Amino acid sequence: MKNWVRVCTTTELLPGEHTVAWDGDTAIVVFNYDGDFYALEDRCSHEDFELSAGSFDADEATIECALHGAKFDVRDGRVLCAPAYLPVPKFPVKVEDGAVWTCDDRG
Repeated sequence: MKNWVRVCTTTELLPGEHTVAWDGDTAIVVFNYDGDFYALEDRCSHEDFELSAGSFDADEATIECALHGAKFDVRDGRVLCAPAYLPVPKFPVKVEDGAVWTCDDRG
């Protein structure tokens, strides 16, 4: 059973913005890319560093790790450039009653 965590209202996370939510010990970065919401683990797969500290390119749907410059697609967590080679875990997002929700569904 998924333990959904309320992130914010849809009006608090505008297109081009991102924020961090917590599901237990898991930090989850939630993005608003062109009105659609996506969630990734807030941890670079190259080195244990917060992706949310990096630069979110809302035109390209990418997040660049501030530590070493690895880039990921915010829609699916796939790696776009080295030094990372592994994707970042993607988490489900739902919008319900004007609020954005996510969860760590790895069980």
